[in-house]
Amino acid sequence: MLKNLEPHKKIITPGSGLAFVDTELSTDKSSTPAKFEAELPQGDAAIKTKTNSKVPARADAKRADAQLDARSEPSSQPKRETPILSRPQTARTLKAALAAPRLAIEKVSPAVDDGCFPVKRSVGDNVRVEADVFMDGHDRISVALLWRTYDVDEWNEVRMRALGNDRWTASFPLERIGRHLFTIEAWRDTWSTLSNELSKKFAARQDVSLDVAEARNYIEQVAAQVEPHPAELDTLLQELAAAIEADAKNAQTANVSASASAVALLVSERTAATLAASDRRAFVLRLDTKFAVDADRPIASFASWYELFPRSQGALSEDHHGTFDDVIMRLPAIRDMGFDVLYFPPIHPIGKSNRKGRNNNLIAAENDLGSPYAIGSAEGGHDAIHPQLGNFDDFARLIKASAEHGLEIALDFAIQCSPDHPWLREHPEWFQWRADGSVRHAENPPKKYEDIVNVDFYAPDGANGPVAPALWLALRDIVLFWVGHGIRIFRVDNPHTKPLSFWQWMIAEVRGRNPDVIFLAEAFTRPKVMARLAKIGYTQSYTYFTWRESKWELTQYLEDLNAQPLREFFRPHFFVNTPDINPRFLQRSGRAGFVIRAALAGFLSGLWGMYSGFELCEAAAAQDGDHSKEEYADSEKYQIKVRSWQQPGNIVGEIALINRIRRNAPALHSHLGLKFHRADNEQVLFFTKTLSAAHDDSIVEDIVLVAINLDPFNVQESYAEFPLYAWGYADDAEFAVEDLVSGNRWVARGKHQTLRLDPGVLPFLVWRITPGQITQNITGT
Repeated sequence: MLKNLEPHKKIITPGSGLAFVDTELSTDKSSTPAKFEAELPQGDAAIKTKTNSKVPARADAKRADAQLDARSEPSSQPKRETPILSRPQTARTLKAALAAPRLAIEKVSPAVDDGCFPVKRSVGDNVRVEADVFMDGHDRISVALLWRTYDVDEWNEVRMRALGNDRWTASFPLERIGRHLFTIEAWRDTWSTLSNELSKKFAARQDVSLDVAEARNYIEQVAAQVEPHPAELDTLLQELAAAIEADAKNAQTANVSASASAVALLVSERTAATLAASDRRAFVLRLDTKFAVDADRPIASFASWYELFPRSQGALSEDHHGTFDDVIMRLPAIRDMGFDVLYFPPIHPIGKSNRKGRNNNLIAAENDLGSPYAIGSAEGGHDAIHPQLGNFDDFARLIKASAEHGLEIALDFAIQCSPDHPWLREHPEWFQWRADGSVRHAENPPKKYEDIVNVDFYAPDGANGPVAPALWLALRDIVLFWVGHGIRIFRVDNPHTKPLSFWQWMIAEVRGRNPDVIFLAEAFTRPKVMARLAKIGYTQSYTYFTWRESKWELTQYLEDLNAQPLREFFRPHFFVNTPDINPRFLQRSGRAGFVIRAALAGFLSGLWGMYSGFELCEAAAAQDGDHSKEEYADSEKYQIKVRSWQQPGNIVGEIALINRIRRNAPALHSHLGLKFHRADNEQVLFFTKTLSAAHDDSIVEDIVLVAINLDPFNVQESYAEFPLYAWGYADDAEFAVEDLVSGNRWVARGKHQTLRLDPGVLPFLVWRITPGQITQNITGT
């Protein structure tokens, strides 16, 4: 054992499995390697049967083949009770078994689909990696976490520590924006095994002189084979020789345990460190999978978004078309509400053909502006600016002014064209044409969208060659064009209606050049499609939050978002409304309902957003006969909206308060770290958000407790049970509380508390709890 210092290196993929059964059904016996007997270990050329008679392995295999052939005659089907033989070829399967890894590495986390897609984190985070690692027998093993950035070939290494039950962990930092890679390597730790056995034997007062000699031989062999030769090994050997000599003298002259000095040296931490640095890593196994982690800007996981139509800004009447300069005038008010991102629907020229009128009317009046989503006219397409908004110099001035106010601009990327888009004239092959020669308009039967047409992502090749590649490149270049003009955030319209393969390719192309770019998926669709969009590259996603109103709906939805696997790659963005969605709750709830929904969005998720007018409690709904629709009356998508931003009844102050609390409470910077707690009133949602230290998740840095009244009409009281045990307190202990609304501080006592929430005053409370001696990881992250 000690002489075999060469590494037995295996590389496998998690979950790949190793099959030692050859399922090849050829009856050609000549496929068995003729020379294999010479490759078998001594004594294995002949295999004993159950009768103890020695039967050559090849003869045994031939007999099994003959039996299988007899049962597999083509003239008859096997009977149902006949067992299925896999027909192993002993030479081949035994050779594979001898070459198989002795160690196993399983259940690596964090990982998305066993490493098929990247995990999402933010720059500055520490990534905690865990895995199950073990081998046969009682020998000691060592495990290392290897990590690097995508643009560097050399791996960094940190030893993983055992958590118990064969689970190992270590962490690595995300110091740069972009992709990081990690994998795991494990091996039989020869020295740790030897020194552990030596220590146990010595403690049991057994004679360990032979063990000391073997340890000395091992160190000498390591010293002879390691290049470059470390001086520490020579020093260790000299000290060991002196210790052995001293032990021999002491054993003759005093009542001292033989080998005491040598054992003390051999089992010391210094010796372990010296040998670890020169470890040849016997039976080493490194996972072939390189698990990816994308480190995004902090604004990718924590931000407050405000959406507005630039053409409505500064409007004193519906005849006044706003400009980028009018948007600049609005920046201080938006900043004062505490927003980080200012998002515009499309700002491009709008087509005139089949233009929609007010309230989505199929017939437009002469002065109707049309929908910004009908992109393209004689003035240009996706790479042009609507001339009434301004020019590119005006746009650059807006970008600069926004940055000065602490705001970042996000643009809408909508892959659709009006019939007037230049592409229909320049590239008709990119679109679908009907039998009568007309272009196929966008449809979602029975709905029709006569003012837009969709591109054909898989257009057939034309006379001049492939068509689809040119379209895909053109769409990518549109995004890169706006990146060149200072845009780093894109909200993408209806990505679930475009090919997933396109998005995976396009996002990789853009982020490969500009890893700070963020993509928000506006995909209100089936859960698995939304998840797949996040896996293939979308940074954030709209969610079903808009329709989750009751306590049990909110609890179940947030617990799902906090659970594996979604927590590793899906960043939920909680918009309280959109130009397309006027939630029914807001239509009937009054002012308090708007505050409730803003508090739920802002305190449950690190990402939340609102469409302008929300702060004014706009709720007038479009009608469908006697029933209201989940849409806005006089929709801003089709006309200029005139507003008085300080009109009575607004909730500007409450929105600013929510964003201030969010900014000052790190635990609220993510949807993770969430736990719901007992409150005996179904109208009171009661939860905590907890943030652990980046370097050690057993250390809690921030605990925020939130209670929200879900009833916009009535005062609600609730008996609540505070999780004092999780904060390091006894059930009847006193604990420090800070009210993040008022700034007041006091000392509360006991886990049983009564909460009172008045929607007419403020329907929520937010308290920071000072933790006691935390004895466990309570975040689940």
